[in-house]
Amino acid sequence: MAKIYYDEDADIGLLKGKKIAIIGYGIQGRGQGLNLRDSGLEVIVGQRKGSKNYDQAVTDGFKPVTADEAAASADIIQILTQDHLQGEIYDKNIAPHLKAGKAMLFSHGFNIHFGYIKPPKEIDVYMIAPKGPGALVRSQFEEGGGVPCLVAIYQDATGNALKYALAYAKAIGGTRAGVIETSFREETETDLFGEQAVLCGGLSELIRAGYETLVEAGYQPEMAYFECLHEVKLIVDAIFAEGLSGMHRRVSDTAEYGDYTRGKRVIGNQARLEMKKILEEIKSREFAKEWIEENKKGRPNFNKLREACDHHPVEKVGAELRSMMHWIKNPSGPKPAQEVKSAK
Repeated sequence: MAKIYYDEDADIGLLKGKKIAIIGYGIQGRGQGLNLRDSGLEVIVGQRKGSKNYDQAVTDGFKPVTADEAAASADIIQILTQDHLQGEIYDKNIAPHLKAGKAMLFSHGFNIHFGYIKPPKEIDVYMIAPKGPGALVRSQFEEGGGVPCLVAIYQDATGNALKYALAYAKAIGGTRAGVIETSFREETETDLFGEQAVLCGGLSELIRAGYETLVEAGYQPEMAYFECLHEVKLIVDAIFAEGLSGMHRRVSDTAEYGDYTRGKRVIGNQARLEMKKILEEIKSREFAKEWIEENKKGRPNFNKLREACDHHPVEKVGAELRSMMHWIKNPSGPKPAQEVKSAK
């Protein structure tokens, strides 16, 4: 079992007097930056001027500077830009300012694990990865709670990297919920696999395949949309709250029996073999190389695939049906149902 750290295992005091640079004031950067500041720590925001994120940082009371300026003056540099940008930002704006006593911090291990960032040996390199979006990191902190985090140490030049990492986790609220020990390799490979095989790639394709099967069989697109996309939220909310067994107790016995007897016919041996292939592509760095090259070329394949997704029939009928559901964009609308037996 993994080791888990809590509030009593961390000391924010270790970070007092240190300057922490947040490079990239997106959703995660904002959540972590505000929490750090509210924990009494000194935060420097590195964000490109003229962007919405720059304006948001100003609104939040920060005085954003360039990545160069932030890296030069900070003791701890947290880089929270998109994966494909981090290597270039590191080479141009961060590497020239690194020296013994400084530290680099990540919330995803992609660039370290795959070697696109190669920090000098005399600095600490560690990871604190919240298992939730930045908005949730912020809202949970404000409510007195926290989002569980992962902690990993890549380089321990000072001999205290874990203590500093846990102090950072505590400052953003992570130790209130629990911080799970892992490695850069494990976090990176499992994260990419989950995205590709289950959470994004697997689920999206399953929805499209179900929709197409019903429509091709002569059923109305609206019915196909409700059954194969709209009601996914009801099921996922139940799984999120109580796991697969808890979800089974919330749906009808008919739906539960159909799950047990038909699910493996959809996700059978062939699907599992493809999952293993996907995992090997991640572990061998094939996917990382492909993604970085795609960005260097201007994203021709990415843009073509995004356009095809945007024009799939399920998107057209979905837009029409969602326009009837005012509560989707209304925060005060209906909350997720506690029971979904009537729906399924």
